[in-house]
Amino acid sequence: MQRSLHSTAVVAAALGLAACTAPGDAFAPGATISSDRAAAPSAHAVRVTGGGTTTFGADLDGDGDVDGSHFGFAAVIAGDGSAQGNFTCLMAGNANFLGLHLMAVQGPVTSGAPDGRSFSGTATVKVLNAFGPGAQSIFRDIPFAVVVTPGGPGVATLQLTVFGVFDGVAGDVAPGNHNYDLARETLTTGQITVH
Repeated sequence: MQRSLHSTAVVAAALGLAACTAPGDAFAPGATISSDRAAAPSAHAVRVTGGGTTTFGADLDGDGDVDGSHFGFAAVIAGDGSAQGNFTCLMAGNANFLGLHLMAVQGPVTSGAPDGRSFSGTATVKVLNAFGPGAQSIFRDIPFAVVVTPGGPGVATLQLTVFGVFDGVAGDVAPGNHNYDLARETLTTGQITVH
């Protein structure tokens, strides 16, 4: 019963993220793991999945609200560190972040640690209103890395780093290194699994 509820929560989170994107949009889910790879991963492969909402536990942008995000990911990491999957992190709607109406990081997962607790890839980053009212900015081919701790609300964590952009912008916990290092986020809803 618990495994069924967990699977339902992960699928619901993934469908919720997919519903936020229009067909043909840069943030519509891309091609994911092929059915033969998903059905029969190598004996040394690790599956890492997650979906839900998070909190940074702090007001990172000084607007009086505690910041957080929505996220969803699924990847299979082979023993050689190669991976297939997809990652989306979205700050929008009830996930207020830096005063932006939308900030989204989405892309394929292409490599990961053998223990499944970190993975990376290249993303498209979409920001609305960062450079003026109504101004939409899209940055392509931006390397990203994610570190996770498995578990449920209050236990699981996610930490995102976007490389080569946004250094020193509000929310960056390591200014001066040319990257945008977000603070560790703790799950408020959903689940992260590594198996």
